[in-house]
Amino acid sequence: MPKFLDTAMRWLHLPAYLKMVLKKYPEDRAEIIQLLQRSEAGGVIDSDILEMIKGAIQVSEIQVKNIMIPRSQMVVVRRGSSLQDMLPVIIDSAHSRFPVVGESKDEILGILLAKDLLRHFMKGRQGDFSMDDVLRPAVVVPESKRVNTLLNEFKDSRNHMALVVDEYSGVSGLVTIEDVLEQIVGDITDEHDVTEDHYIFEHSEGQYGVKALTPIEDFNEFFSTRYSDAEFETFGGLVLSKFGHLPKKGERIKIDRFIVEVMRSDRRRLHLLSVSSNPEHS
Repeated sequence: MPKFLDTAMRWLHLPAYLKMVLKKYPEDRAEIIQLLQRSEAGGVIDSDILEMIKGAIQVSEIQVKNIMIPRSQMVVVRRGSSLQDMLPVIIDSAHSRFPVVGESKDEILGILLAKDLLRHFMKGRQGDFSMDDVLRPAVVVPESKRVNTLLNEFKDSRNHMALVVDEYSGVSGLVTIEDVLEQIVGDITDEHDVTEDHYIFEHSEGQYGVKALTPIEDFNEFFSTRYSDAEFETFGGLVLSKFGHLPKKGERIKIDRFIVEVMRSDRRRLHLLSVSSNPEHS
């Protein structure tokens, strides 16, 4: 047998991982991730660094529609609203940016920054408020846009929010720079997020935010339910069992008399859920 053929035969029988090590460069993203996982197992990098690198690699495969805040959850300001009308919306949501809409959420007029309203709350200046004076242009992107491309556009334009439209130019949701970054670094919390000692809070009448870590006992007490904590200790565990997979933001499911929607999750776990009564079972 010629020497080169003998060498080739031995090469074909080498374990796959050994081939990868001997090659100068990994051939695809899957091989890069395998190499990183072995580095983590060998103590070269820790698990948090591994997850961030994996997120950075995989972010180009994710479309905006997979991470956007759905249209139904958008907090908007209506055209013609007075400062007094807008103030409760701004305070209750604790957001810094708001789409301004006309007759419906499909009619996007621009973006309002809460900080631009501060000067109008100075003594004697509420009367000179005009929405046109503070309205900023809205960035509109298609559902199919890749998340890494959107991140570059956010960086170049210094925008932090974009409205997402479907193939018929209808608004299907919005996406922020925080939503994009969470795909890389994991969940980002701030001073307005739910604190550790508050598991359930009311968004509006009949709609609640529920942390995935909420003990089943606490959920039962709040909603007058009788879910068993023998198999699942938390409400998030119960929801995961009903989905049968780790759901992404925006996925919904009916559980008895409730409609549960995922509000925040990452590649490893659920964080925050929206729970509302299901009219069909009320």
